[in-house]
Amino acid sequence: MRRQSYIRREIKQLPLFLILFGAMSVSMVVPAGFGAYIGEHDASQAFFYAGLLGVVTTLMISIAHAGRRPRHGTLGPLLSLFSAFVFLPFFLAVPFIEALPTTRFIHAYFEMVSAMTTTGATMFADPERLGATLHLWRAQVGWMGGLLMWVAAVAILAPLHLGGFEVTAQAEPGRRESKLNNLMAPLGSRERLWRGINTLAPLYCGLTLVLWIVLVFSGEQSFIALCHAMSVMATSGITPLSVTDGVSGGLVGEILMAMFMLFALSRLTFSTDTVTATQGGLRTDPEFRIGLAIIVGVPLLLFIRHWIATLDVVSDTGFLDALLALWGGVFTVLSFVTTTGFVSSSWADAQNWSGLGNPGLILMALALMGGGVATTAGGVKLLRVFALYRNGLREMEQLVHPNSVSGAGVAGRRLQSGGAFIAWIFFMLFALSMTAVTLALAATGSSFEEAIILSIAMLSTTGPLTQVAGEAPVALIELGTWAKMILCGAMVVGRLETLAIIALLTPDLWRA
Repeated sequence: MRRQSYIRREIKQLPLFLILFGAMSVSMVVPAGFGAYIGEHDASQAFFYAGLLGVVTTLMISIAHAGRRPRHGTLGPLLSLFSAFVFLPFFLAVPFIEALPTTRFIHAYFEMVSAMTTTGATMFADPERLGATLHLWRAQVGWMGGLLMWVAAVAILAPLHLGGFEVTAQAEPGRRESKLNNLMAPLGSRERLWRGINTLAPLYCGLTLVLWIVLVFSGEQSFIALCHAMSVMATSGITPLSVTDGVSGGLVGEILMAMFMLFALSRLTFSTDTVTATQGGLRTDPEFRIGLAIIVGVPLLLFIRHWIATLDVVSDTGFLDALLALWGGVFTVLSFVTTTGFVSSSWADAQNWSGLGNPGLILMALALMGGGVATTAGGVKLLRVFALYRNGLREMEQLVHPNSVSGAGVAGRRLQSGGAFIAWIFFMLFALSMTAVTLALAATGSSFEEAIILSIAMLSTTGPLTQVAGEAPVALIELGTWAKMILCGAMVVGRLETLAIIALLTPDLWRA
């Protein structure tokens, strides 16, 4: 018992990046075993040997590190998280390139960055080029990236007031609370990390297992159902099918997936370990309410447009077809506002019903808005949108009554003033990042429309936008090497957010 406690204590003292490296190495046994089971022996061997090499490397570094006590600064865990998104995909791409030797390493690295950041963009528009083992590995890496963000939100981002927590915090982004507040929450980053893993990992795994089982019962093939279950929970949108073909589970499968996508609207749907703008639970949570309003409002507008656009045309569409068109809009809107990116099999019916040939601009706007703070969703985040909305209402009130006092309470006034200010700063930084990525892609030869779609898709971590937002799908594999590297950088910035990158580059915060 003492020996187990000693080993557990020593593991907790290892660098976070090394722990993630070891966990990814051990996880390679899953595609290795799956590849051996279905007869893809080359892919199975690639993952087995890469995993074995990773485990041996982890053990050797752990032994060399034994007895050392880490000296973590304020931003040390954040730097480890950044390193996991940038450098860990180099190792994850090794078995990928060994299992698919006909491609380039930059393509394998792109796939792993895309999966790790839960973006879901792929170089291979034809899914048949990848074997089932590689499809499983992409979905699995995306799933583990989603779990990492669940845990990192409370263990790393929340204490530093980043990732959306800066909207409701009193301290500046990148800084911890005052010493007085720290007395109330003495847990360090490592204690928070392990507590988050112990609390959230079983829930995350359990929800994925439940969704997998119900998707199989809905009629979806077991392997495809597993990939979709992992992709829904991670909001990665990774699928072994073509993105534009829609979901293969039919209406029942889409309803089940939509229910689990709701976890990306607000962290309060699965955890109460963080403080948001409300203390009244999910019923009064602003993120969840705004998300539901968007999910209901946007499809209804598309549905109503059918009569606005065809006033002089007699429609013979049946009632059932109308409901399917409405559902196609609801599912697709929910999927893109949570930055998942799955397209309903009835989305074509919704497009035809609304009279819009390709409402790609709507999908890009939904992805930019994003999901909830501290979830696996990307984008600007609904809490920041809510803060700007409340600030706008308050400003209009003061136009009518300049000397009025807000009755929103202490938390509400914080959200209307300081929260809205930092939300506006983030929005400007996001816009500048999008402009920089667009200009960089244009400089490599991409057209303006293509560059806009790519920049929004990468920064909002909604990779399927590249296939459905434009008039024609963007062929990522045909882009130049520099363009692919720019996209990889944009995915990391979109996942970690610009404020966190700025915090890592600020020397004063390292000395704090």
